Amino acid sequence: MKFYKPTSAGRRDGSVVEYKKKLTTTKSEPHKALVAGKRSTGGRNSQGRTTNHYRGGGNKRTYRMVDFKYNKLGVPAKVEAIEYDPNRNAFIALIVYRDGERRYVIAPQGLGKGDEVVTAADAKPKIGNRLPLTAIPVGAFVYNIEIKPGKGAQLVRSAGSYAEVVAQDGAYTLIKMPSTEIRKIIGHSWASIGAVSNEEYRLVDLGKAGRARHKGLRPKNRGTARNAVDHPHGGGEGRSPRGHRRSRTKQGRPTGKGQKTRSPKKYSNGSIVSRRKPGRLMAIGGR
Repeated sequence: MKFYKPTSAGRRDGSVVEYKKKLTTTKSEPHKALVAGKRSTGGRNSQGRTTNHYRGGGNKRTYRMVDFKYNKLGVPAKVEAIEYDPNRNAFIALIVYRDGERRYVIAPQGLGKGDEVVTAADAKPKIGNRLPLTAIPVGAFVYNIEIKPGKGAQLVRSAGSYAEVVAQDGAYTLIKMPSTEIRKIIGHSWASIGAVSNEEYRLVDLGKAGRARHKGLRPKNRGTARNAVDHPHGGGEGRSPRGHRRSRTKQGRPTGKGQKTRSPKKYSNGSIVSRRKPGRLMAIGGR
């Protein structure tokens, strides 16, 4: 981490990840065959209506086509470079297979230029390799986990995160998620060994509003500061209480203060063995 000296109000308390020490490539351009254009939605849907608030502006981003399917089985690949991706908080690795094909994948911690990785059922459980969950030993850290076999990596993809294999139970594997939730996943699903790179990302302090605007984040205002027509907490003369027992979102759903917001009919409810620890206990008993 690099912490700025308070030479101005905007520099005070600001910090940034030292990318030059983390990345192995000196070029600023990504591999041309693996990029595509990306338009910013500004939080609007196809009708132009705001569906996701507090988004807009920001620097332009070129999309890197990251491989989450890992469908080249048994073909070793060599890491050519560890690169920055503006569309996610983890680093990405440019790998080249023995047949000459190149792909981008999410880079784990400890993976470096020149290392070899492989996706195979009989691969060794070392950092960067990808195996079925049934072949991964108990206690190993994993990321890029499939929910259904062949669907591609969906779980544990953000910077610094990892899950732990806690048990093998017949056709299922029990995984302890970063949230401390334990869930069972079909053992034929695949996962990568290791923890996601850029673990210092959670320590970054933007330091000023301008850096948030560069990231495409617009200012947030409190619900109590709005008019009654704009938010359930709004309205009233001067400073007024919210008028509801429980805090609500703009759409009227419960939020915050320890209230449960998970849908009781969510498709994955049946796969949860142990719910996550709430509040402070989660921070103590988590990763």
